[in-house]
Amino acid sequence: MYLNGEESKMGVITTEISYRNTCAHNYSVSAFYNYVNKSMSDEWNSTEILVLMVGLSVALTILLANLMVMIAIFMNQRFHFPIYYLLGNMAAADMFAGVAYANLMFHTGPWTRYLSKEQWYIRGALIDISLTASVANLLAVAVERHQTILTMRLHSNMSKRRVVLLILCIWATAIIMGVVPSVYWNCECDLDNCSTIAPLYSCHFLIFWAVLNLFTFIIMVAMYTRIYIYVKRQNQQMSPHTSDTGNSQTVVSLMKTISMVLESCVCTGVRSSILV
Repeated sequence: MYLNGEESKMGVITTEISYRNTCAHNYSVSAFYNYVNKSMSDEWNSTEILVLMVGLSVALTILLANLMVMIAIFMNQRFHFPIYYLLGNMAAADMFAGVAYANLMFHTGPWTRYLSKEQWYIRGALIDISLTASVANLLAVAVERHQTILTMRLHSNMSKRRVVLLILCIWATAIIMGVVPSVYWNCECDLDNCSTIAPLYSCHFLIFWAVLNLFTFIIMVAMYTRIYIYVKRQNQQMSPHTSDTGNSQTVVSLMKTISMVLESCVCTGVRSSILV
């Protein structure tokens, strides 16, 4: 009896060790959720239905609002400058976020347990791509405004070709950040590092992604703080010379543009918290 008990215990330990060290490529989404003790609802309740309806309404609003912004920038010749191209690209990223949010609404709640791993990864990739594109675009706008204001220009002297290349780099980075956790940086071969927030993602990736975004926002805050200090100092220096209306109008126009960008930062932060 003693030997049989020891053999049974060793069998359990061996099974657990092999379970932890073997890649879980054949496991279902439900198995990962069970492994991290994250519950999945079996049926729709009133709260989940309300969240679904509100979520779809928000997604539709995001799509239509940003589509109008993109059309306005495309149709109006006065907006054909680098900063407005970047703002248009930000609107495109927000539209993509609307699509990602709508897709999330149709693949959440009780529907989650019926997802294949490929569908689950696509759902996560769409969210990662949209948020990364928005944050990267906000950083590009911050750099452009920082450079423009310090030279007291209303518009950047960056060529259209450079703007297009910058936009392509933004989307390339966003796609990479969306694909990496789905293909390489997941926890299928390291179950102990599965996240309780996104059970198929590695905790290390989520920490890296969060730190990267936090570092990006810190850089933007530093840039806009320097812009504010610089503009405030310029206004104090120009106040005795009220006849210099040209520079004053330039400063006012620049600050209006910055206020638009900061509003976009706030909206992106709110949307990021909702999606995550």
